[in-house]
Order: sequence, then structure tokens, then C-alpha cells
Amino acid sequence: MPTYTFKIQRFNPDKDKRSHYEDYQVDLETTDRVLDGLNEIKWRQDGTLTYRRSCAHGVCGSDAMRINGRNRLACKLLVKDLPGQVTIEPMLGFTVIKDLVVDLEPFFEKYRSIAPYLINDSAPPETERLQCPEDRARYDDGTKCILCAACTTSCPPFWANKEFVGPAAIVNAHRFIFDSRDQGADERLGVLNTRNGVWRCRTVFNCTDACPRDIEITRAIEDVKRTLLFGRL
Repeated sequence: MPTYTFKIQRFNPDKDKRSHYEDYQVDLETTDRVLDGLNEIKWRQDGTLTYRRSCAHGVCGSDAMRINGRNRLACKLLVKDLPGQVTIEPMLGFTVIKDLVVDLEPFFEKYRSIAPYLINDSAPPETERLQCPEDRARYDDGTKCILCAACTTSCPPFWANKEFVGPAAIVNAHRFIFDSRDQGADERLGVLNTRNGVWRCRTVFNCTDACPRDIEITRAIEDVKRTLLFGRL
């Protein structure tokens, strides 16, 4: 069983003035994931280690963190795909609460600003509001978002300006802007057509690389830009 070195950025606000790194040796199977290594450390070596995790199956998005310099879900990344040393840090751009846990409230505030729900003021039909497969396909990719914040915290424009609404919010706005059943597109486009809206994007593609659900985030952002410039296509 290989031994891996986990170099973890630690920060305890009750006693630390600044963050520091601590090393742990962990014996893992090559089929284990980074989350398995973190669990081994917390359960058997250092119970003070703090990180988020829940479903452990890449669905909840709670264990997003920087692993060897790239935003990833710890529950999806196999240790066999990493070198012998695994460096783990909290995601950039948000206040660190403790160790690998960051304050995501600003992230969810931006998400709420784009009204991430169906807006339709017409009288409800007797059955569900139907939609053809072609209309659904227009925004289907964005429905896979699990709000892990990996895309937003990998974005250089966001690092430079915390007021930028961010890739995750834009993707979730896209999901409703192009929903044929929705009537709130103008409201959402108004939010995104601002100084800190979609025009802050510099098409770096970091967000697309970071997405654990393989959403074409940059393409969705470009869709919104074209809509603002040329109208709904």
C-alpha cells in the first residue's frame, strides 16, 4: 500500500495569526480518493483538521478545495492520479473560516441575485408546463451545476474584484434565461449587463477546467454576452 504525503494548509482563527502548512503521512490504496486520505488523517491522526464533506459521490459539491493548485472535488480525485505529495489548500477568493473551510455566503449572495428560479406570471395550465426536447437542450448543460464554487474561485477576474457576480451565477442565470417557460430573462440580463456582471469575464477558461460536472461554463457565458449584444437567438 503506497504512502502519500498530504501537505495541508492549516489555519485556526483562535490561535493562528496566519496560515501554515502541516504534513501527514497516509497509507492509501491507489483506488482511494483524496477525501479518503483526509478522513484517515482526521479520524486517526488529527481530529482538529477541518473540511467540508457530505455525500462523497460528487453530487453535493461540499468538498471543493485546491488540490495541487487546481480546484477539484476531493471525493472525485483518485490519489493514483497525483504524485506522492498531495498539497491541499482552501479555495481562493473567500475568507477562510478554519483550515479548508471558507465562507461561501458571498458566493450564494451572488447566486441569489440572478433569481435562480422559474419566473412565470401567466395562469398555470391544468397540467405541467410542457417543453420540447430542443428547447430543453438549449440550457440543459447548466442544470448540472452543484454550486460547489470551484468555477468562481478559479476565476482571475473574481480574485481581482470580489464584486464580480462570477461564473456560477452566470451559468445559473443562463439556465433560466434560455428556458422557454420562463418570463424573467430581462430581469436577469439586467443584473448581468452591469460593470460587475458578465462583462468582467475575460474568457480565461479556468472555470471550465475547474468544473467537476464538465459544464461548458465559458460557452454559457458567451451565450449570455451574445444575447445582450444581439438579442435572444
